[in-house]
Amino acid sequence: MSINNNIRNYYEQLVAEEIHRALADRSPQPDMGYMADIACVALNRLPPRYIRFEVDMAFYMTPDELAAISASVRNTVSEAISFVDQHGRDGQET
Repeated sequence: MSINNNIRNYYEQLVAEEIHRALADRSPQPDMGYMADIACVALNRLPPRYIRFEVDMAFYMTPDELAAISASVRNTVSEAISFVDQHGRDGQET
């Protein structure tokens, strides 16, 4: 049994959901590689918060802390989208 199967970064799901929300209106739909690049940039800019269960965060945080995390994720994903758009993918300028 691996410990890796029992822990995860709390921000991963939040970032993935925000990326999908932020890019929902783009046509054509962005590919998975583009979204993965955005996720990596965003996650590297957020502090790691490792948890075993989602309820761990919800139980120990105030509504104000949860709102602050949501705002931070929105801002960070927006900045990550701009960064990836500006710098291109695979070393390519856009």
